[in-house]
Amino acid sequence: MEHVAQTYQDHSRAIWKLGMPLILSNLAMFAIHITDTIMLGWYDVTALAASTIAGTMFFVIFIVGAGFAQAVTPMVAAAAEENDERQVRRVTRMGLWLSIFYGLAVTLPFFWAEQILIAIGQDPDVAALAHIYLQIVIWQMVPALIVMTMKSFLAAVEHTAIILWATIGAAIINAVVNYALIFGNWGAPELGIKGAAIASLAVNLFSVAVLIGYTLWKLPQFQLFKNFWRSDSEIMKRVYRLGWPIGLTSLAEGGLFSASAVMMGWIGALELAAHGIAIQLASLAFMVHIGFSQAATVRAGRALGRRDEVALRTGGAPAMTMSAVYAVITSVILLLFPDVLVWLFVDPVDPDRDALVRIGASFVIVAALFQLVDGLQVMALGLLRGVQDTAVPMVMATISYWVIGMPVSYLLAFTFDLGGVGLWLGLVIGLAFAGALLSWRFWARSVRIAALQPS
Repeated sequence: MEHVAQTYQDHSRAIWKLGMPLILSNLAMFAIHITDTIMLGWYDVTALAASTIAGTMFFVIFIVGAGFAQAVTPMVAAAAEENDERQVRRVTRMGLWLSIFYGLAVTLPFFWAEQILIAIGQDPDVAALAHIYLQIVIWQMVPALIVMTMKSFLAAVEHTAIILWATIGAAIINAVVNYALIFGNWGAPELGIKGAAIASLAVNLFSVAVLIGYTLWKLPQFQLFKNFWRSDSEIMKRVYRLGWPIGLTSLAEGGLFSASAVMMGWIGALELAAHGIAIQLASLAFMVHIGFSQAATVRAGRALGRRDEVALRTGGAPAMTMSAVYAVITSVILLLFPDVLVWLFVDPVDPDRDALVRIGASFVIVAALFQLVDGLQVMALGLLRGVQDTAVPMVMATISYWVIGMPVSYLLAFTFDLGGVGLWLGLVIGLAFAGALLSWRFWARSVRIAALQPS
């Protein structure tokens, strides 16, 4: 079948149409996180600390399994482009299988969460509250991975609006249930950190119901749950091979920022607090890059399904350009208003306010550079995942993060005595290497490899 060549503008419009709901969905997810932080902070500082450490523990385990869910996107996109509804069903079903198996397998350590947290040096009171939180949150591991898989499927078949509306609904439910159960409002019991955990579980159960319900209603042609319990070893192996490097890449990146927080704590408490503010600002801006990256994965996956090398090249360029333009805009904002942005996060009556704003502003200025390179590397990863190239990119990213970025951060911060600014510069350098290597991988190799894949 002959394919009509698309122009640069065509690809740009397609990326924008596909990516905007994903971007807004990511921002809504970020709002859920912020809501939890604010409400637990209002309730009790110890509860906030406990939810933070518990959430980190949950996230580290979750993000590895999420790789299987993310592997669904390029495989389904390629199959959908070929109008192979059976293959779409097989891939999604095995993605759900792997997500469920992984989710069940990793729940066991959570039953000893308190002992684990104390063993790694956490305050006993914080560990006890974190344990309480995790005994409820543990039951959302499987639903959360199912949600991730369903979102990947829906994005791949270009039904992204429902992802946005489901996430907005989840954000509203999270805020309402948090307000009721954390503080005991509207006649509800005051449960504190338990209430936050229940809200988190409720959000994921709601999302599962909405996304599956929508799929059954609007996309019956895929018969997604037909013969759901029938195993498919061939497809499972393919999803597994594609998914585990994605999960480990995400873990390596997440670990990089966790390690940077630990090192910042060695410098000082004010620096760590300022680091947290700068990370929040960078993370907020990063949600847009992730949305563009997800859209690029789908578009590259569809081009792969058509064996269309031209579309891979011409579609990759506008995706990266749009991300770069956004990165420049956010970088300018960060450079022009660093003090103002940090001030928004600081209590006006805090005696350390001036020092915190000064330190935080210096980190935000470096975060402007951070935006440029972080956007580049996540876009390259998205395109590579679209052409089902994940193992070598995992190695490239891990080397960039941990062999280059982390040692350079340490050297600049402590050996050359640049403190927190040096630590951030090291992160920039590591991510710049990742962006350069991954971009080379896509433009020099993966496009050609994808074009040569057999039908």
